[in-house]
Amino acid sequence: ELPLEGKISVFDWVAGGLPDVGDLLVKYRALLSSSDDNAFEELSSVQLALEANDGWSSQNRVETTLTQLGLDGDEHLADLSGGWRRRVALARALVSEPDLLLLDEPTNHLDIPTIMWLEQQLQSFRGAIILITHDRRFLQAIANRIGELDRGMLSVWEGSYRDFLKHRAEQLAAEETANALFDKKLAQEEVWIRQGIKARRTRNEGRVRRLEAMREERAARRQQTGKANINVGAGSLSGKLVAEAKDAGVNYGTQTVIKNVNTIIQRGDRIGIVGRNGAGKTTLIKMLLGELAPSDGTIKIGSKLEIAYSDQLRGHLDPEGTLIDNICGGQEFIEIDGKKRHAIGYLGDFLFSPDRVRAPTKVLSGGERNRAILAKLFTQPANLLVLDEPTNDLDIETLELLEEVLLEFKGTILLVSHDRDFMDRVVTSLLVINESGEIEEQAGNFSDWESRGGTLQSVDTRIDRKEDATQKPETPAEVETPTTAAASPKPASVRKLSYKETRELEDLPDRIAQLEEEQAALEAKTADPSFFAGDSDEVTNTLDRLTEVSASLDEALERLIELEG
Repeated sequence: ELPLEGKISVFDWVAGGLPDVGDLLVKYRALLSSSDDNAFEELSSVQLALEANDGWSSQNRVETTLTQLGLDGDEHLADLSGGWRRRVALARALVSEPDLLLLDEPTNHLDIPTIMWLEQQLQSFRGAIILITHDRRFLQAIANRIGELDRGMLSVWEGSYRDFLKHRAEQLAAEETANALFDKKLAQEEVWIRQGIKARRTRNEGRVRRLEAMREERAARRQQTGKANINVGAGSLSGKLVAEAKDAGVNYGTQTVIKNVNTIIQRGDRIGIVGRNGAGKTTLIKMLLGELAPSDGTIKIGSKLEIAYSDQLRGHLDPEGTLIDNICGGQEFIEIDGKKRHAIGYLGDFLFSPDRVRAPTKVLSGGERNRAILAKLFTQPANLLVLDEPTNDLDIETLELLEEVLLEFKGTILLVSHDRDFMDRVVTSLLVINESGEIEEQAGNFSDWESRGGTLQSVDTRIDRKEDATQKPETPAEVETPTTAAASPKPASVRKLSYKETRELEDLPDRIAQLEEEQAALEAKTADPSFFAGDSDEVTNTLDRLTEVSASLDEALERLIELEG
């Protein structure tokens, strides 16, 4: 935790992580700014101590690290937002050169050039590193062993991330085959014991005991972790032109953020926006959407646009409200892509359990909050998706599923992301904001541009982090919008549920929960080694009831899907 009391500067806190010379550097900076007449004599003493301990080299390391991470050494820790405090903590860890470096999602809130610089620092780091990250290219560049926490067990794999993917796929395939063979054998044994349980219990107790052991093994089997199920509601077809910029630019006072923007965005384009932090990526998006009037030039907005903008939703989650409150308006049912869905079922697609959807949003982790934002984003039909850093804190499986969904999306995509692999898989062209604020159009994805020598300056001027707090979107006086466009067509009609079916759908979740609870209790009962030694009629009745409950549960689940679909 960073100390937020007092006036501790970023430089002082980062330098304080250096053994021996850290305190000397902090004292040296304080004496330099001191007006005390006696400071000069003490300053000379501190300088000698720094020279004796290679302090100037350490000072250079601190200043270089702060510059690369876009940090102002004179700022106070208490004045920084959460993302910038994370950078300060990362800077202190890097300059201190510990034996063991623990990094939890270090690439969040970093721009691409800073991530590439961090890769170089970690590749030359002499100590051990334990790293948690969703950034697959970063992971591939750094790790030589991969630890996977899967279904409550930790497995460690030698080699790179790509090696891990190959070996894990082979292991899961082998596990699936072994489970299928086991289940087939178990089913055969269950049939055998039900056909003549009274006679066989006395004549073949060894086989019964083996069956009991198989049941215990099946009950203890680790189930594969659930995966998110994300779908984007298809909006109506937009006009062919989405947006057109002619010599457009935005200034904040005397500061030019972006200039000379000349581009045409057409329906179906998948565009990645690339630039260092503070280059004006968010400003460019707002200008292209007509939310911010250009200071120069003109913007023309296309017709029939239905926009879903992820960044706008981040501040719209009430921390005291539940997920059902925030995403479904407190209603038990929600309409998704023209179809009525139960709120718990819809949120379950994003890996939220029934208990979790009723918890206050403030207790959610970073990854859960991002999944909640995606869940809210996809409640609305859209033909233009604007995604601003959608991958932060997502687990890799959900990230890969999001990629698949975006590849199937038929509309237009504007994407800002520091995740180079994600951008490679999703976009087909780039808008690159260079150091002077000009926009360069590039065909292909990030790797294509990089292979042609594309680079970004790694200095962070942090314009964007301040502009939202100090600037309000102007009325887009110079934004042209179609005045004759017809109203967007309504989604295609779907079969409406009858009153009886609606009541049935409302009751199904509770019924399913009751059946699952009874099934679990019966399975636990039959797994008890003493169960089959009891009264034969009770054994038969229990097994029959288990079969009946399992069948009813399957029917209820199928009916839920039918009514929701």
